[in-house]
Amino acid sequence: MPKVVILIPSRYSARRLPGKPLLKVKGIPLIAHVYKKAKQTKIGQVYVVTGDVKILKALKKFTNNCIITKNKHRTGTDRIYEGAKKLRLNNNDYVVNLQGDEPLISVKDINRLIKVIVRKKLKIGTLACKINDNKVKQKFNDKNIVKVKTYKKINRKTFSVAKNFFRVSKKNKNKNKNCYQHIGIYIYKFEILKLFVSLKQTLREKKLKLEQLRALDNQIPIHVVLAETKPMGIDTKADFVKFKKILERNNF
Repeated sequence: MPKVVILIPSRYSARRLPGKPLLKVKGIPLIAHVYKKAKQTKIGQVYVVTGDVKILKALKKFTNNCIITKNKHRTGTDRIYEGAKKLRLNNNDYVVNLQGDEPLISVKDINRLIKVIVRKKLKIGTLACKINDNKVKQKFNDKNIVKVKTYKKINRKTFSVAKNFFRVSKKNKNKNKNCYQHIGIYIYKFEILKLFVSLKQTLREKKLKLEQLRALDNQIPIHVVLAETKPMGIDTKADFVKFKKILERNNF
């Protein structure tokens, strides 16, 4: 049985919300909230991967499972790979890249993603959720919401391969068929992660700032599993205030 590790990349600087990982809710930094959520999966070891000493010091109260990397990396996946190398993984082991600003992601959804990808011995997997509210048009035109188009419709019992990832699309029934809101979590077979970071960034990846396009542009399939819930990423001050209210309201 291959080993599965969850790595959470974290960096202190953020353009829209400076110092985001260390913003506190109920005395606990945001990055620690994500770490606690990852531990709830009970899948295997969980590590925060960072190049910032500030984050390392803040986490000491909660865990010693931190991997220090160089401060500057081309992408978050490059940081994850540097961290994974230090764990001496086998090629068939799996690495989960869980974003450090997704404290409300469902444990059940994370576990389902891992179960599907590991059991089927697939290369890369990710999550997506349905776009079925009254703001469909707005979301398809919101460049901050990444969408994924799959070859086949996905549901709780099936999964499919990503055909494309995009930011903006004009409303068109045929064009937007089998399109979902992407959730920024990935699971890589370690040998594929190694290959991925060795590849040059593609033109589409650079233009749209979507590193997953590097895989598709190099014919590496990304399998998409449907999430039952729609998590809220923390990208802005408004997002953080909303997250704080949710925790206070639900007494987390």
